[in-house]
Formats: sequence, structure tokens, C-alpha cells
Amino acid sequence: MHDRNVPDVRGLETVAFSQGGWFTATEARRHGVSSQLLYHHERKGRFDRVRRGLYRVHGFPSGPNEELRGHWLAVGRERAVISNESALQLLGLTDVIPGMSHLLVPRLDRGIRKPEGVTVHTHVGDRTVATVWRDGMPVTTPARTLVDVATTLQPDQLEAAVTTAIGHGLATRSGLELEAQGRQGGRVITDLLNGRAEK
Repeated sequence: MHDRNVPDVRGLETVAFSQGGWFTATEARRHGVSSQLLYHHERKGRFDRVRRGLYRVHGFPSGPNEELRGHWLAVGRERAVISNESALQLLGLTDVIPGMSHLLVPRLDRGIRKPEGVTVHTHVGDRTVATVWRDGMPVTTPARTLVDVATTLQPDQLEAAVTTAIGHGLATRSGLELEAQGRQGGRVITDLLNGRAEK
């Protein structure tokens, strides 16, 4: 384990490289890098301060989900999961890029400070949220994602997403039915499945 009294800038950069060049002030502190040392490296051009508590390695190549990744890290990688329309897009179940970053956090964290451009959804804190990983970020499972967006998508968009998920083996009819039980949007999914010719 790293001695926090000894700055480990290289270790911090290793964490950042695994996260598309991004890191948080909390991660910096875990590597013994103080706010003063961060400011020093920012002035020297090693790091860029994106917003309060969020940094990026200067010159690190951008990827296709940079804004979403930055929002996820800003809200908190330990508690936030990519969800709803953002999850739908990352899972390849829609071509529509959402105008907001959708993140799911425990209900106890519903009052967190969120960056501009973020919509926060909540779940009961003692329930484990099943996730899959896409582009180095945790994402709600396809079945949960489809139930989450069932009441916000246009019917043809939802049907296309469900068809794609089942057709590509990302979700099953029984899995969707199970996820739909007792959930808002569950009836929409159930009615859609009952109207399908799928087994």
C-alpha cells in the first residue's frame, strides 16, 4: 500500500491512464499528491484542471465518451453507474446520443453536487445494482437499462432497442420479464414482449 506521505505522481498517472487520462483530487490524495502539488503540476503543464476536484493528464488523447467519463468521475466512480439513455447508447442499443449524462447513485446520495449536464437517478442503497463494463465504465445491465428507459423512449425506439438486445444476446425475454417486475416502466416492457412473436 502506498505511503500517503510520499507523493507518487507516477502511480497517479497510471490510474489516470486506465481512466482515459482522467483522475480526481481524491485519487491524487490517495497517492500522496497534495492540492499544492497538483497546482504545481498544473502550472507546469503536466495536468489540466477540468473542474473542481477533476483533472486530466495534459495532452492525453480524447476518446468517444470523454464528457460522460468526466461526469462519471466527477460524481464519484465508487458510487455512480452509467444508466438510462447514456447506458442505452454505450450498450449499442441506440444511435441517439443523449443530451445529458445519466448516472445512477444510491438514494442516500441524491443530494450530491452534480456537474452541469448530468441527470442523477437513484436506487435503494442496500440493493446491489448489476452492471456490465463498457469503455472502462460500469453500466447498468441491458435488461435494467431497457426497463429504466421504457417510459421515456418513443415506442418505436424502445421496440428497436429491445429487438436489438434480444437479437444480439444482450438480454433474454425471461430476463426482461424478471427485471420488469415491480418496476416503473415494467408494464410497458411486459406489454411490448407480449405483443412480440419472440418465444
